[in-house]
Amino acid sequence: MASNFKIYCHQNNDNLHLKLIGDFDGSSAYELINTLMKYHGNTGRVFIHTCALSSVHPFGLDVFQKNCSIKKLSQSLTFTGEYGDTIALEGSNAL
Repeated sequence: MASNFKIYCHQNNDNLHLKLIGDFDGSSAYELINTLMKYHGNTGRVFIHTCALSSVHPFGLDVFQKNCSIKKLSQSLTFTGEYGDTIALEGSNAL
């Protein structure tokens, strides 16, 4: 994992907010996948905020977007921030 990558989680009502901070590489992608799977079923919409990311590595993007476990969650995901469009899964929302 990128040494500076962190995920801050905040849940309000039925929404989960995940703020991604640092560099998004392959290990960071797996951390995000594991976090999404951990909260799956316990929340409605998930907002993934990318405004605090420093960079998105192609390998991390590939690992995240090709993971079969989270593809079924794509309709409940909303991506925001500078890298929202880049990271967003097919079928998810990007603001």
